[in-house]
Amino acid sequence: MDVHVTYQDGVKFQASCRGHQILSDQPLDNDGQDQGMTPPEWFLSSLGACVGFYAVKYLETRQLDAKGLAITVTADKTESPVSIDNIRIQITTPTALEPRHQKGLERAVDACIIHNTLTHPPTMTTEILSVAIAS
Repeated sequence: MDVHVTYQDGVKFQASCRGHQILSDQPLDNDGQDQGMTPPEWFLSSLGACVGFYAVKYLETRQLDAKGLAITVTADKTESPVSIDNIRIQITTPTALEPRHQKGLERAVDACIIHNTLTHPPTMTTEILSVAIAS
């Protein structure tokens, strides 16, 4: 998986992957132009979309209706260090589920790759590459 992020202007960045692009910006009150979601909003969106994928697959496999499925992801911003905490995922199904399917759906969405990454933190490294300035 490779995502390439480039600076646009102001506090805007564009991420590109497999020919797709998304724009990140900041709200007006944080020196942005509010032309895209903030990186933390992308992060929560990524989790929601991943959970949604696993939910749809669970429901479809059991011939249960997935049309109208909705996922809401909320979180708190913490200080010192600045981070995202207390992530809450709410899944609204289009029809009532039997208790066994509620539990099965919960197990299925808890297996999504983003959920697993958050519950089993990855190894991360940062590498700074500086372009040499010609004299």
